Amino acid sequence: MPGRKLGRKTDHRISMLRGQVTFLLEKGRLETTVTRAKEVKSLAEKMITLGKKNTLAAKRQALAFITKEDVVKKLFDEIAPAYAGRNGGYTRVLLLGPRRGDAAEMALVELVPVETEEKKSAKKTTKKAPAKKAPAKKAAAKEEKAEPAEETAPAEEPKAEEAPAAEETKVEEAPAAEETKAEEAPAEEPKAE
Repeated sequence: MPGRKLGRKTDHRISMLRGQVTFLLEKGRLETTVTRAKEVKSLAEKMITLGKKNTLAAKRQALAFITKEDVVKKLFDEIAPAYAGRNGGYTRVLLLGPRRGDAAEMALVELVPVETEEKKSAKKTTKKAPAKKAPAKKAAAKEEKAEPAEETAPAEEPKAEEAPAAEETKVEEAPAAEETKAEEAPAEEPKAE
């Protein structure tokens, strides 16, 4: 077992962690204290690694630890294959702050969402594009600082032209609102009868 004793005897501690790992794999998330969350994270990742082996021996080891057979089936059929291309890092711990009552630091342990191949390729292309745009943004900022007086005068003229257009849209919306009220009124009368 990993290093933390969590203030419990060995049998109680192992039983508690087995229950929490089973719950995490079943539901996908678990709210607990930070120290327990770190232990659960470690054990859950070991179970997912067992699931990736997908052998009879690995299934028996998982059944010896996880308390529900349905969860083992889900682990080997759904969870582990989803993380097939990932080497570790299947779970994450998010800190939530102190618990009301005893002020114990709380955390949320959850399975990391699985990224598909499409999302990975999209992220790679978006990461490269902003790196090239960064110098252009700096150059644009320098140009704006150099010509602030010239830009303020033309900016005022379009605002004057936009104001009548906004009033026209408000006038057009008003009849539509009246039509909806007219449609609602007959619907309410049969309810009253």
